[in-house]
Amino acid sequence: MNLDTEQAKAVVLLSGGLDSATVSAIAQSEGFQVYAVSFDYGQRHKVELDAANRVARQLGIKHHKTIHIDLNGVGGSALTDTQLAVPDYQERATEDIPITYVPARNLTFLSLALGWAEILGARRIYIGVNAVDYSGYPDCRPEFIQQFEKVANLATAAEVNQHPFAIIAPLQFMTKAEIIRTGSALGIDYSETISCYNPDEQGRACGRCDACHYRKQGFIDAGVPDVTKYAE
Repeated sequence: MNLDTEQAKAVVLLSGGLDSATVSAIAQSEGFQVYAVSFDYGQRHKVELDAANRVARQLGIKHHKTIHIDLNGVGGSALTDTQLAVPDYQERATEDIPITYVPARNLTFLSLALGWAEILGARRIYIGVNAVDYSGYPDCRPEFIQQFEKVANLATAAEVNQHPFAIIAPLQFMTKAEIIRTGSALGIDYSETISCYNPDEQGRACGRCDACHYRKQGFIDAGVPDVTKYAE
């Protein structure tokens, strides 16, 4: 990729999880100056925000902000509503929508990231969605990313000024093992990340939820030691 004389900027969605840490490192490896954005959206597992701060420090990301919004006002998800239990992992059909799905979360996050990117003059927005180890979330599908990119360029002045946006999802068709190998090769310390839907107050993963299941299996398949801090 040919970059301008001034280092090109990219906005990266950084949740503090394994995938978003890997995406941040990929964006850096591709020569971009990373502007990371995290979201305090009313999630019950706010330890992920601490993890996002750790990852930003680990990768030397100088520009990292947290945007505060309230998706708990929408409700309907075990990740925001403490009255709903986070279930343990169980096999299910991929078309099932799990209770941990947060309605319109990625749509909202990408919209806010798009606004910041327009202010910064960044033309790339990186997001760590994945369609292989599919969790049943409709806003992780390739079709959604493709359509959001079209909307991004219709809803902003970027296309009018002939500087269109691109939504980059480099992990989209990678297995969890491939993601872990990629991040490990880029020097990521995954012990600083948290993927769990139901961590304890010390930030330790439950080891039982969907996110923990896919993460555990990913390390096994990658042949990489699992450095995750588990409560059990």
